[in-house]
Amino acid sequence: MSRPIFFLTDFGLADTYVGIVKAVILRIAPDARIVDLTHEIPPQDVRAGAFALLTAAPYLPEDAVVLAVVDPGVGTARRPIAVPGGRRTFVGPDNGLLSWVVDIASGAVVLDRPGFWLPTVSATFHGRDLFGPVAAHLARGVPLTEVGSPGGAIQTIPLPPTHRETGKDGETVAVHGEVIHVDRYGNLITSLTAADIPPDPVVEIHGQRIAGLAPHFQAGAGVIIALIGSAGFVEIAAPNGSARDVLSVAVGTPVRVAAAP
Repeated sequence: MSRPIFFLTDFGLADTYVGIVKAVILRIAPDARIVDLTHEIPPQDVRAGAFALLTAAPYLPEDAVVLAVVDPGVGTARRPIAVPGGRRTFVGPDNGLLSWVVDIASGAVVLDRPGFWLPTVSATFHGRDLFGPVAAHLARGVPLTEVGSPGGAIQTIPLPPTHRETGKDGETVAVHGEVIHVDRYGNLITSLTAADIPPDPVVEIHGQRIAGLAPHFQAGAGVIIALIGSAGFVEIAAPNGSARDVLSVAVGTPVRVAAAP
């Protein structure tokens, strides 16, 4: 039986792109199980794709082939790659998309073996002609070393830094991060985790101060709340509403968390 393929793109579902890639995969690996992670990554937003992979990867089967295509540089000199991540294999463009879920120095291969592609490769649809076919061959059991040549380290997208603010005695008085993702509910997912924040935290964003962490999304209806979300990051939410719209903020907005006075 073929390995399962988990599929993530910015293709959307209005066009036939996703279906065509799946058709190509099934021609090569008819028994492949293809699971859609999402096809609603914002167009060309490589960082949003990297975040989606980061949150999904811990829950994927150990033998998964992950096909990820957010590829604004399709047809350029950017490299097509496949990278091991434990027993999983990640296939996609070398533009930072895979860099939050794999060891960036771990044995990437450049997909330079045309025998594993479609016979004709479009300059604008490598998902169909190159990445999809390679993922299908890997799912069928072709070794990673056969589909390409050693490629060394891959391109990265830097993770947003966490900055600690210290007092006169050198103790941490606050920690700074930023919004790294806004989900479809308008929840603001920050770069800070539970381990980063002090007891009795006060979250500050765009002039708003939020005292303490809520236990769930329905705590404090009518106000902005902060909580630890399902991926382990500090989130800012508006119960039954959109924190993005209420606060008029976006990805990159600074967030500060201090201990309550």
